[in-house]
This record gives sequence, C-alpha cells and structure tokens, in this order.
Amino acid sequence: MSAYIIHLINLGGIYILLASSLNIIVGYAGIISLGHAAFFGIGAYTSALLSLKFPELPFFVLIACAGGVSGLIALIISPPALKLKDEYLAVVTLGLGIIVELLLKNSDFTGGPDGIFGLPNFGLPPSGFIAYTWISLFLCLAASWKLCRGQLGLNLTAIKENEFTAQTLGISPFPLKAICFALSAFFAGCAGSLYAHYITFISPGAFGLHTSILLLCMVVLGGMGTVIGPAVGAAALFLLPELLQKVADYQELVYGLLLIITLIFRPQGLLGKTRKKDKDAQAA
Repeated sequence: MSAYIIHLINLGGIYILLASSLNIIVGYAGIISLGHAAFFGIGAYTSALLSLKFPELPFFVLIACAGGVSGLIALIISPPALKLKDEYLAVVTLGLGIIVELLLKNSDFTGGPDGIFGLPNFGLPPSGFIAYTWISLFLCLAASWKLCRGQLGLNLTAIKENEFTAQTLGISPFPLKAICFALSAFFAGCAGSLYAHYITFISPGAFGLHTSILLLCMVVLGGMGTVIGPAVGAAALFLLPELLQKVADYQELVYGLLLIITLIFRPQGLLGKTRKKDKDAQAA
C-alpha cells in the first residue's frame, strides 16, 4: 500500500470520526452546532501539551485524556447553553468556537498563532495510526448505533421533533441532550489527539469556523440521524478535492455545485430516510 493511500486512510478516518461525532448532537439531539471544531482543537492541544509535559504517557492514554477534557468542558457549558433553542443555541456554539480559537491564538502556553511543533508520534509509522484511528471510529459508530435504538432512540427522536411534546410525555430533554453533547465532544477530542500526533504539528487555524462548517456539511450531505450517512458524507467531501486536482483552478466551484445539487435533489442526505410527510408533499 502506497504512503499516499495510507495518508488518505488516516486523515480521512479522522474526518469521518469528527463528522460522526457531530452527528450525535445534530442528528440525534437536534442541536445545530457551529463550533464543533472547538472540541477538536481542545482535544488536540490537551494531548499535545500532555505529551510534552509527560512524555512517558502512552498514546491511548493521551487519546482518552483529550476526549475526557473535551467532554468535561461540554458538560460544564451545557446547563446554560442547552436552555436555548434553535438559532440561539447555534449562535452560542458559534461564539464558543470563536472564543476557543482566539484563546489558542493568544495564549503563550499554546504557542500562540505559530502553534506547537515537533509533537511525538510514539515511533508509529503512518500505517500504525490506522488502528488507533479506526478503533476510535468504531467506538463512535457503536455509540451512535446505541443512541438510535430502543427506548433511548425513541426519546431522542421525540425531543428532536418537538421538545414540548416530549416533556408532556414525561421525557426530560436536558439530561439526554447533555449526554449527547458530552459524548459528541468526547469523540471530537479523541479525533484532535489523533490529528495532533499524526501530523506532529498543530496551529489554531486548523480548528476555526471553516472546519466546523465543513463538518456540518459532511453530516448534512451524508444524512443526519443515520449511523453510516455522516461517514459517507465525510468520505465524499474529503476525497473530492483529491479527485479534482487536475482542475485545481475550478475545484471550489465544482465542490460547491455538487454539494448544492445533492442538497436540492436529496435534501435528506445521501443515506437519509425520506419522511412520510415529505413524500406526501412531493406527491401533491
């Protein structure tokens, strides 16, 4: 297997993990997040700083710590944030992303805008990262599968469709939304650790608004609320620039047109299910 293919498998796996983690809050809890890259960055910097301070820590411990810190921060901010609804909550997540990016750029211990160089890769060749990346992705997909099954899945669906109606049925929205929020941030933090030690360099620019928007596009394109859909959307949008290298000057144009066409003719995403009311509207 060529080094280029291995690189695509590693980096693509990280973006699939990120999109799948975002799907936990967007697809199952109905929370539109415009700041998911913030947890990606928190995980990356947590793992980077710990690896430099405690070089004896094994890689899997750093991944767990990165995910734990991101998940804990999500839990801390969830009580005030999750009281808001729809566009107000989206603005809060957008503000969170901007705040985290500014803190990373203006703090001395994060290396400022220059970032952190020379991170350890634990002696792993590029192929060695594949196992860590795809095991993390498997765990994320397993968590997603669990969230959409049984009574838990029904409760989350009720909350996403109409929170007020769910409350009248005896379902408490906040605990379930907070769990989804923390779980999503946890896996985003794990992806940050994998990214940091695979690339061996991180800077605040990699965790800005453009990354959050890209991840949201991946989820929407693949199909929100499905287990495999966001993974397919992430793979498609990650590989598309690679396939368009021969027309690099028009890459962004083709990229945008394909995304728009897909969302016009398949608004539920590539693997999303068509709702009955949508079918009735189309029939009418």
